[in-house]
Amino acid sequence: MKYASDHFDGKIFLNPVPTEVMKKGAFFKVLKDYAKKNPGKNPEKPLGPFYTDLKVLNHLPSDTLRVTWLGHSTTLIEIDGKRFLTDPVWYQRVSPFSHMGPKRFFEVPIALSDLPPVDYIILSHDHYDHLDQGTMIYLTSKKIPVICPLGVGERLINWHIDKTLITELDWWQSKDLGNGFAVTAAPARHFSGRWINDRFKTLWASFAIKGPEHKVYYGADSGMFPGFNEIGENLGPFDLTLVEIGAYNENWSSIHMGPEAAATVHLQVKGNLLLPIHWGTFSLAPHPWKEPVGRLLKAADEYKVPLLLPAPGQTCTIKAGAYNSNWWQNYK
Repeated sequence: MKYASDHFDGKIFLNPVPTEVMKKGAFFKVLKDYAKKNPGKNPEKPLGPFYTDLKVLNHLPSDTLRVTWLGHSTTLIEIDGKRFLTDPVWYQRVSPFSHMGPKRFFEVPIALSDLPPVDYIILSHDHYDHLDQGTMIYLTSKKIPVICPLGVGERLINWHIDKTLITELDWWQSKDLGNGFAVTAAPARHFSGRWINDRFKTLWASFAIKGPEHKVYYGADSGMFPGFNEIGENLGPFDLTLVEIGAYNENWSSIHMGPEAAATVHLQVKGNLLLPIHWGTFSLAPHPWKEPVGRLLKAADEYKVPLLLPAPGQTCTIKAGAYNSNWWQNYK
């Protein structure tokens, strides 16, 4: 399919700046690193169980910003009376294979069938840890609209999801949801694909979610690039930012930013409160599973960035300000 986009060359989508997914010659080094026994890479035993307070969640305030982190990049954002679900993943393993690949550290704190009514699903890209086929088929059977980057909608249609539910956006395009609500796709530095032969065939994005009173930046997956200041100027400031801190490595530093950069990005997009995502749920890099949050705490203290660190499934009101549950300290 052809896309009328200045970052689509007729065959693949391009990053905002030249990008290598992995440094040249690093492939076998990465395989060797994964084969090693890396202390602390995985928890010693499954985490949790964690639970969401459904009495709290089922009461939706009309003028409040709340967020529930369900693990990795799956969050339920309640903004001014509407609910947005980001990258909903209920997979046990984020892999093309059900019996192998990274397995979740804890069960999702809420069953799919117990989710309160969701107004919109936001998909950032089509990697397995962000796009769960079974979950999407279930949720869209409830007629929940989906907002996603260019090309991702085609994947959903191939899964027999109703195309009338799907809105595809290019970077800087917006969907007006009425009554002061809008969702805007913004650039990110990453890549896409669900197999070795389809990289860059669909677009990846971050998103600004605007309500009548509040604004949220969902950073999804990205490496550092000069465009975050522009996102802040055009779409900020944001009451809450959700920025990735995990799955970093020097061999793919162009596509995953790491904890210190996450604090910088929060400031560049003009964020108030930072909720770190993309950590503590799956082992997607050789680093210890607790390392991202430890490094973020140091960076946030240095850069004076207020953090929101709820336990999985815990619903937090942004008005309450910075909060640290220290939930990971209960596990080895």
